[in-house]
Parts: sequence; C-alpha cells; structure tokens
Amino acid sequence: MGATPRNTDCIFCKIIGGEIPCSKVFESETVFAFLDIAPVNLGHALVIPKGHYPQLGELPIALGNDLLEALKVVGNAVMQAAKAEGLNIGMNNFEAAGQLVMHAHFHVIPRFADDGLTLWPSKKYTSMDEMNSLAETIRNLIK
Repeated sequence: MGATPRNTDCIFCKIIGGEIPCSKVFESETVFAFLDIAPVNLGHALVIPKGHYPQLGELPIALGNDLLEALKVVGNAVMQAAKAEGLNIGMNNFEAAGQLVMHAHFHVIPRFADDGLTLWPSKKYTSMDEMNSLAETIRNLIK
C-alpha cells in the first residue's frame, strides 16, 4: 500500500510512532489498536489506521478489509478479557458528532446488561413523505 502518511501534530500518530506510551493490544502493517485512557467500560479499545486520515470519508477503500479484520479480532479479545455480554463498535466523525481526535478511529466498547449505558434517543419523521423525500435525496447523492 506504500508509505503511510503521518501528521506530526496528531496524538494518535505520535502513539503509533512510539513518542507517546499506550497499552497496545494489536498491531498489523496497516492497523494499530490500544486501550482508551478514558474508557466507557474497562477494556474499551481504539482501532485506528496507521496512516493519518481524519475521518471515515478519507479512509482508503483498500484499508477496509484490514480495519474490519482488526475490529473482529480486537472485539472478540476485548469481550473475552472483559467477560462482556455484548460489544459496541462505533465511530465519531467531525466535532459535531463528538470526534475529539481528528484521526479516524473506531471505539470497541465491551458492554454489560447492567452497565447503565443506553443508545441515543430516536426521533420520528413527520410523515412517510418526509422520509421518502430524504431517502430520494440520499440516493441521488450516492449516484
């Protein structure tokens, strides 16, 4: 895949480069994973590309299989180590969505029936016409 781009100001790039310590749990040629220092639940890990890509839309498609494989491997290990009953995998993109570090990263969060966490609240469309209109707009943007 060639050389992986790095950003000298990025905390995750510094972690990958060994400039900042971490509790690494996985590493391949293209992907790196370590425990989050502010975990939602103990065992919460971050899976990141070694190259610096700020958000999902900038990740090369060629990294897809590597990232998915790492998410599976790390997710399974996190669940076993934490003795978790479930697992959330999530990604925040841009500040408005809660992204704090502008280096694409996936959260691997072990879950328990009694951990007190809930999913986000849902909203409703005012009508099927509103929902269908938005779906048409999205389809047209994908073409």
